Amino acid sequence: MTDMSLADLSARETARRVSAGEVTAEAVAAAFADRITAAEPEVQAFAFFDRERALAEAKAASAGPLAGVTFGVKDVIDTADMPTGYGSAVYEGYRPAWDAPAVALTRAFGGVVMGKTVSTEFAMSSPGKTRHPVNPAHTPGGSSSGSCAAVAAGMVQVAFGTQTAGSILRPASYCGVVGYKPSFGTLNRAGIKPLSDTLDHLGLVTRDVRDAAFAVAALAERPALAQGRTGGAPLVGLFRTSRWAQAEPATRDALARTVTAIEAAGGTVRELEVPDHFERLYALFDAVMGFETPRTLAYEHRVMGARISPITLGFIETLSRATRAEYDAALAVLRQREAIVEELLGGCDGLITPAAPGEAPRGTATGDPVFNKPWTLLHVPTLSVPAGVGPLGLPVGVQVVGRIGADAETLALGAFIEDALKAGA
Repeated sequence: MTDMSLADLSARETARRVSAGEVTAEAVAAAFADRITAAEPEVQAFAFFDRERALAEAKAASAGPLAGVTFGVKDVIDTADMPTGYGSAVYEGYRPAWDAPAVALTRAFGGVVMGKTVSTEFAMSSPGKTRHPVNPAHTPGGSSSGSCAAVAAGMVQVAFGTQTAGSILRPASYCGVVGYKPSFGTLNRAGIKPLSDTLDHLGLVTRDVRDAAFAVAALAERPALAQGRTGGAPLVGLFRTSRWAQAEPATRDALARTVTAIEAAGGTVRELEVPDHFERLYALFDAVMGFETPRTLAYEHRVMGARISPITLGFIETLSRATRAEYDAALAVLRQREAIVEELLGGCDGLITPAAPGEAPRGTATGDPVFNKPWTLLHVPTLSVPAGVGPLGLPVGVQVVGRIGADAETLALGAFIEDALKAGA
């Protein structure tokens, strides 16, 4: 096997081969370093990459369930041996004293961190330098822009992303990769620049759903997450949401293709009615993020306000309109999350719903998380699964939604849908 072909292996196959002594972690890292060197001038997915540092880490890598698997780490996640700038010029060059637990565990389990991937400023909406891996005139999305572009361009097998609104699912849909936001708290969030303690999720970006299941099973130390079953022919709900008017033809077509593929593979799709109260979830989301985020970023706003980007500053000031009374009322409703989710699923094994309004927009604006906010608020596991391309030739995904804590089943359903789409392509 040539070095370059090592970069085409799945994460799970890489771990098997490295663990079996068939190939070294250093050889795998070298193949991916070559990919990064070739693609980075165009894609600009990395905030920090040092080939020699990455190869030295690979040479010293531990044995473990992630042996030799290459990772990108979003630049809002702390690393002791690389700068962590939180996507902002005001923190450029900052060096934390520790690795965030997610990074420390990646390394302890044999994974190799290739570098830091670009984030929007503070994982909000002010874009970084990353370009869309298919057409650089379009946005890769955000805030996990570098992570999604890096996986799409073949630079790493797995990348960490964070999501407070739609920061994993939307750019994954735009870039044509799998974005996985686990149930809230599945992965340790310590050592990550916070925005909203109620909404912040740590998740993964991968080439396929099975790699997402493999990686989360290792990192969460829950092997069962990679062993979910669909229980035969799944019953899938088609859920258009209360904002269906914002779904562009590319997304509507992607969902239609997915329905056809599921049914051709033996599954059943039931179109579900959107309850009148679904729209209220948007107001609840706005109340929670609106109250928590300006307070979480109080230091940056008060001390660094003149130095952070005008987009970030304006976003913080817009969020600040939320009141304590609105916030408390939202939290009171959200104590019933599981009941709300059960009603929305309507007895189905999971839902399919838009992952993004459509193809990646032209320009640098990172897109609208309109179809992600309610599910982030509800703490359910969600996946963006690639579902073809739109009229511009850019990728479009569909969002798969499961029950709170039912990540194994949701990942299995995502893999079923992914296989069905590939079979029907």
